[in-house]
Amino acid sequence: MSTEILPDDRALRHARRNRALAQMAEHDLDILVLGRQANVRYVTGAPQLWVAGTRPFGPVCAMLRSGEIHLNSTWDEGIPEEIGHDHLYGLAWNPMTLIGVLRGIAGADTARRVGTDALTPSFAQLLPMAFPNAELVDAEPAMRAARRVKTVEEVRTLGAALRVAEQAVAAAVAELRPGVTEKTLAGIMLEAEAAGGVSTPATQDVAWVTSREHPWRRARTDGRVQEGDLVTFAAGVLADGYVGEVGRTWPVGDGDDSAVRKLYERSDTLWERLIGACRPGAATSGLFAAYEAAGEPLPPMPVAHGLGLGFDPPVVTPRLAKTAEQERLEAGVVLAVTGYVWEQGVGAVLHRDTVLITDTGPEILTASPSFGKVGTGVGAAHG
Repeated sequence: MSTEILPDDRALRHARRNRALAQMAEHDLDILVLGRQANVRYVTGAPQLWVAGTRPFGPVCAMLRSGEIHLNSTWDEGIPEEIGHDHLYGLAWNPMTLIGVLRGIAGADTARRVGTDALTPSFAQLLPMAFPNAELVDAEPAMRAARRVKTVEEVRTLGAALRVAEQAVAAAVAELRPGVTEKTLAGIMLEAEAAGGVSTPATQDVAWVTSREHPWRRARTDGRVQEGDLVTFAAGVLADGYVGEVGRTWPVGDGDDSAVRKLYERSDTLWERLIGACRPGAATSGLFAAYEAAGEPLPPMPVAHGLGLGFDPPVVTPRLAKTAEQERLEAGVVLAVTGYVWEQGVGAVLHRDTVLITDTGPEILTASPSFGKVGTGVGAAHG
């Protein structure tokens, strides 16, 4: 495996940048000052350091409406060819040093509207020094609008992340048997992701025995799998900057129990309704209606959320019901859609797929088999 850091593919980064520039024109922004890692990579195509947790805003990247980019970097490995050495600036403890860099950008003194994707009180005071004639505005709506609709190149790149996630699920399902532990299954999944070139899984809580007594709970504290359990695998990987997700539930044993079969039939019914709601122009609240029509209660987690360079809009959750009534799906949106059904004394079935909204309807990008669709037994996933 090559250890050289490369920029994103030329077609990928230029297609994204063109969308960002279009939104700059739409929102009348002369300069973008970005600090959020996903936004920086979106416009530059330069891989950023992976960091856990949150951190305060800093001017990591500045892009002019002409397409000229200035980027915070102390080296040129992974930097696209169109961003020259003279447009790179190093790290600085003193924020005034960064303000000096921004002040030196051609057009900084004449810019009328400068957008930032975040802001701290200190930089709210300092940025006017770099852009003395500009109004500072929120640029996150522009970036969300750009990132919401995926380009053809983005969908292709996201597909590579999905293949790694699916391989991880398949590897764990192959080892599913009574006596194995949740930790062992999780380790198998993470090992498979690492073998696929992914060292930063999107989630680490990836395998659990569903509770027969309470929805959205683990079955037992020791995490040991028993005959008749329903075990859920939820893989999320971050590959080449893009997050791919897939989730499946498999029974331990032959799965011939009638109660288990009925639960999977309920899951299939719900899933068909969810996919039917994924069409261009439809309100995202239609996904709630799919649960209602199937006679299933809404889960506490999002029914769907956008995927891309991290989480993208929309986020469809009961806690944002009013937003879901107003928000519409459109061609190019990629969603991780989740179906969840539970039955007392049986357990739960979670089904999650990555879905692309196209002009003609939904296209399921994931290809992992589901127990309810392929027949009896865990071995059916690989037979």
